Amino acid sequence: MRLKQATVPKSVLTLSTLTASCLMAFNSYAAMDCENLNPWQSGTVYHGGDQVQYQGIVYQANYWTQNNSPDQFSGDHAQWRILDTCATGEVSNFAPTVSLTSPSASLSIVVNQAVKLAADASDTDGEIARVDFLVDGVVVERATQAPYQATWLAIGGLHTISAIAYDNKDLASEASSVTVDVEASSQPGNQAPTVEIALSTNTIEQGEVVTLSADADDADGQVEKVEFFVGGSLVASLTEAPYTYDYTAERAGALAVLAKATDDHGAVSTSASMTLTVKRAPVASTCRPDGLYQTEGVNVPYCTIYDEEGREIMAGGQPRRVIGYFTSWRSGDDPQTSYLVKDIPWQHLTHINYAFVSIGSDGKVNIGNVNDPENPAVGKEWDGVEVDPALGFKGHFGALATYKERYGVKTLISIGGWAETGGHFDDNGQRVADGGFYTMTTNADGSINHQAIATFVDSAIQMMRQYRFDGLDIDYEYPTSMAGAGNPDDKDFAESRRPHLMRSYHELMRVLRERLDVASEQDGVHYMLTIAAPSSAYLLRGMETMEVTKYLDYVNIMSYDLHGAWNDHVGHNAALYDTGKDSELAQWGVYTTSQYGGIGYLNTDWAFHYFRGSMPAGRINIGVPYYTRGWQGVTGGENGLWGRAALPNQSECPAGTGEGEKNNCGYGATGLENMWHDLDVNGNEMGAGSNPMWHAKNLEKGIWGSYLAAYGLNPDNAPWVGQYQRHFDSVAVAPWLWNADKRVFLSTEDQQSIDIKADYVIDKEIGGIMFWELAGDYNCYILDENGQRTEVDLSERACASGHGEYHMGNTMTKAMFDKFKSASPYGNKLATGATPLEAVDIGVSIDGFKVGDQNYPINPTLTFTNQTAVDLPGGTEFQFDIPVSAPDNAKDQSGGGLSVIASGHTRADNIGGLDGTMHRVAFSLPTWKALPAGASYELDMVYYLPISGPANYTVRINGVEYAFKSEQPDLPLADLSSGTGEDNPADGGETQPGTVIQWQPGVGQVANGTTVLYNNKCFIAQNNPGVWESPTQSNWFWTEVTCP
Repeated sequence: MRLKQATVPKSVLTLSTLTASCLMAFNSYAAMDCENLNPWQSGTVYHGGDQVQYQGIVYQANYWTQNNSPDQFSGDHAQWRILDTCATGEVSNFAPTVSLTSPSASLSIVVNQAVKLAADASDTDGEIARVDFLVDGVVVERATQAPYQATWLAIGGLHTISAIAYDNKDLASEASSVTVDVEASSQPGNQAPTVEIALSTNTIEQGEVVTLSADADDADGQVEKVEFFVGGSLVASLTEAPYTYDYTAERAGALAVLAKATDDHGAVSTSASMTLTVKRAPVASTCRPDGLYQTEGVNVPYCTIYDEEGREIMAGGQPRRVIGYFTSWRSGDDPQTSYLVKDIPWQHLTHINYAFVSIGSDGKVNIGNVNDPENPAVGKEWDGVEVDPALGFKGHFGALATYKERYGVKTLISIGGWAETGGHFDDNGQRVADGGFYTMTTNADGSINHQAIATFVDSAIQMMRQYRFDGLDIDYEYPTSMAGAGNPDDKDFAESRRPHLMRSYHELMRVLRERLDVASEQDGVHYMLTIAAPSSAYLLRGMETMEVTKYLDYVNIMSYDLHGAWNDHVGHNAALYDTGKDSELAQWGVYTTSQYGGIGYLNTDWAFHYFRGSMPAGRINIGVPYYTRGWQGVTGGENGLWGRAALPNQSECPAGTGEGEKNNCGYGATGLENMWHDLDVNGNEMGAGSNPMWHAKNLEKGIWGSYLAAYGLNPDNAPWVGQYQRHFDSVAVAPWLWNADKRVFLSTEDQQSIDIKADYVIDKEIGGIMFWELAGDYNCYILDENGQRTEVDLSERACASGHGEYHMGNTMTKAMFDKFKSASPYGNKLATGATPLEAVDIGVSIDGFKVGDQNYPINPTLTFTNQTAVDLPGGTEFQFDIPVSAPDNAKDQSGGGLSVIASGHTRADNIGGLDGTMHRVAFSLPTWKALPAGASYELDMVYYLPISGPANYTVRINGVEYAFKSEQPDLPLADLSSGTGEDNPADGGETQPGTVIQWQPGVGQVANGTTVLYNNKCFIAQNNPGVWESPTQSNWFWTEVTCP
């Protein structure tokens, strides 16, 4: 075992993006030039992003503020946050120090050993608040008092163990670290025990008892103890056989159950994990995820897959989703090219999407001839692939239904895809272009095809039930009004229907949701509805505000294919962040056109924030590609990145590429750098630089894969030239390979980028990660003397030394799964602020979008309809949120005075990510004109980049704030007949609107809805004002009203 003792600067640690930024935010040695920075003034109004100096410290406003001293009101969620010290200011805090004392460099560590973590910490000018212990950049334990100690159960491989101390002002020390190599065996000559676990039943009700049984043995000694773990918690430890324990299920969910056996030499073995499903009584109203549409009159059993907080219950109690697409076509018998159900890393997944089912000529879901014994979906059999004979069907469907019961993983049918959105494949493998989603949803005259939608939906639900799936995933590419989007082979059906596609898409998703809800009630289990959604702002601009999100359990963002050989801009396939250097965005003036706010939109972070406008973070999953995209003949750029690669003969561009006056089609990589290529209609290879990541890893290491012949590649038709050098864009979080001799650029994904993206998911409270596709993941395999792959080498040393090769595996999947195991629960609320106590019935709709390229600036009409049965007085203020995917320059053209009152992102760019979540906007009715009961007000809104939503609507009527019934159906309806709303005293002594108290700064806090008198004016409190938040006109915490 090799250990290396080191003290590592914080910037070297593999920390989450949020943690890293916090650690670097305020250091004792940092200083800013404050000569031109205005000092804070108590009477001045400051907006989000404004910077001031105060007592030698630089502060930045988080949102609108006045009369809030920065030294008293600073923090992540307060009015101010600390940026730095002034160069002339006195440094008031010094960082603590920490030394990791255990493990030491001489300690030998083996798998499953309990390793003592210990550190000494001190602070010269304060106290130690806590010491965090990290393994590979992830906090695993925390000690809040001396002695600073913890325990880590060792897992195999190289790991960096670190300690970081925090003082009483939350300033972090540098990390003290050690690198350890945990070995597989405990002692030379000692065999680890064996252990297997069994359950008396796999499904019970909450409060019932299940018997856990373990069969443990030790070949060269004796078993000292057997421990049982349920849902990650130790529930029993037994020192004598028989090893059985009656466990009473206290919490509901899909819980991982396993046993650990320890022998007399300390060696530990762990059994395979089994899933215990603990059910609770269905409660339709409490388990529904926030914002998910519920069909009226249907008692949907949400609690069968969601907990009381509306969070999904997943296999093994996993708090975040890991969703892999399993493709139907890798179903041959050649192990070099096939990928079967038995190859899926079931233990590292929560969901599997089967790709693809198409729409047949009869308008029903289609998997070909179900009576054909060679049908891969339901007929074919493979050696080593188990299928429960009681199912009555075989193929991939039979295997998926068999294995999912063992692991508790959910499976969904994915319908559509690039090739089958507008057609399907017949029994001979020939594509039949008959319209698919386009004609099924939309008639030639643009009207909705209601009958065809009904036929399709009924057939999809029937297939889901028959073949034991948990839901439906719609991969419709794409129902956008933007010309030329989607598969060019679908052009004849798609282009004439473009103006009408979103309307019919919305109807399709509504019918799917409602009929799935009915089926859920009938079958006693909630069936899921999801989509694969585009991530490019170009496509989303033609999809209005993506109103269909309310029908979805969650959305899978295809946050990849952001650059490719359809044009000549050489860039990242799946950047996490914008870098300000994207050549395609620069060409179109995105960085320099003021209306765009400098926001680059070809990245995962932008796409997440777009969908965050209409969904809680937990109902969103980002996407990552397990494949490459690439170009040849690249000129310019930095090692190819942001260079150009145009096809030499632009008259030979493939259909659908290089369209538009500024666009050249790209020179896609071919041959050895395009192993997973498509064929055009003439059977010719289409250059795209498309490869599974395991092939890309072999290119990186200089390995000629033993599988290449199976893909028709050999040294004659695909000679190896030059080296494929790996590079990493640390801002975009994106790796790539560059072959300078061939001028080939391949955009890749690997464990380094996956680790950072998983941290991003955790930090942003996102639901999880979806990836395309399972067969693209990699492992390093040791080669025997005959060049055949043998066992997996997790260290990948064999591949680095020329004694191994990469092939299909689970490295990236396991990496994200392991990251998520210790993650906090995902975000389950759409709103970012407090919700009013009562609701009113005001309808809101959004329409009037222009079509295609005419839709700029984006200029829809929001219609607010007064359904309260009373007139709303003139001057009534409406507020709502829009996501920061659009800059904070939204306005209106209807005289409502729409403006951003609280900005979520104020920087002139989004390099490294958008800062906040939402912008808060507001407008008011004309003071001279009431909105009668039953009447509508039209707001002609303008914004410049796509948004979903809007959301979190409120209305202030006679000084009282209310939610909208459509968003908060569980809130009580307010009685507006008195003109002031229903009295609703809150805890803390909220006063009635007619009661006025004198405001005294710093004396006492008042509750929302309280009317106060200050400077001879009256104000209503809102948004929980602090004791120093003195009332002013147009204040975020106050609304000025007429004194009673």
